[in-house]
Amino acid sequence: MDKSAKIAYASVLSLLSLSLLLLIIFLFLLCRKKPIRSDEPLLPETKSAGLSYPLTELDSATDGFNQRRIIGSGRLGTVYAAVLPSHKNLVAVKRIHPSLVLSKPGSGFSTVLKTLSSSQHPNVVSILGFSEAPGERIVVTEFVGEARSLSDHLYGDSDVESAVSAVDFDWRKRFRVAAGAARGLEYLHEVINPRIVHGRFTSSNVLVDEKFMAKVSDYGFGFLIPREKSEISGYVEEGYCKESDVYGFGVVLLEILSGRRSENGLIVKWATPLIKEQRFGELLDPRIVVQSETKCLVIRFAKVALACVGNSRRSRPSISQVAAILNSLEREEGG
Repeated sequence: MDKSAKIAYASVLSLLSLSLLLLIIFLFLLCRKKPIRSDEPLLPETKSAGLSYPLTELDSATDGFNQRRIIGSGRLGTVYAAVLPSHKNLVAVKRIHPSLVLSKPGSGFSTVLKTLSSSQHPNVVSILGFSEAPGERIVVTEFVGEARSLSDHLYGDSDVESAVSAVDFDWRKRFRVAAGAARGLEYLHEVINPRIVHGRFTSSNVLVDEKFMAKVSDYGFGFLIPREKSEISGYVEEGYCKESDVYGFGVVLLEILSGRRSENGLIVKWATPLIKEQRFGELLDPRIVVQSETKCLVIRFAKVALACVGNSRRSRPSISQVAAILNSLEREEGG
């Protein structure tokens, strides 16, 4: 091989080596993980922590907390329908009662709300944000359209319209609501991180929409309610734990079965022997008929309620076990 040929051969090898090096660099840059900027969310598909809203914005959105905006009221506070610039749809604005705010001035409200706002499930009312100011604690949640509480469906008022509604709240709908509420509570207990104890699970804290989908509300706010002033006597045992939530859930199941109010826990003492002795004619809500094909499902439903309220904490079922059975009953009833 003459000298010129050797030079040409060396040049080709050099070009090939350079091309290969450039290709390796290109592939390295292409495959290298894109750095995350500080302003980029780590999990874009997950809802960010609850927003802190200025009190002036919520005041404006509710027309100065106008009475015409009120859509509900309870032990925690008054709820207003509102429209916020940052949301296309209506939101619910719950203004915590001043007496509760004054009784718990250092409750770590904003810290708790940021944790609670991470919840996102079809059977849980989403918390969108909050506002904290001297003498004011406000929670912003999703607006559940045309919703009534489970308590309203079971008892309503004494007028004719509510009585008819209670009759129409048949077993298929009751199974659907119970199963949905169990799934919501299961999500809070077993799925979300950190886990959330409801703390005051009652039939008033289960919202039911027009399709009878249940949504658990007011979870995690037990720290605001002095126990001795709470309406949840009979739903909650001493302590703030999952097992206590399961007990409260069992009380709600007894209400669904019987159509009776909790009456500070008297429903447990009344219903327990009836279930054990299978005296279901005395137990079940007399306003609705139990069809023969539904009777066995109702009996299983009653046994679940008994397991929730009749066992010690150590032997009580988890909400996941309860939800599995209620989901099965819902499917079998065709709900």
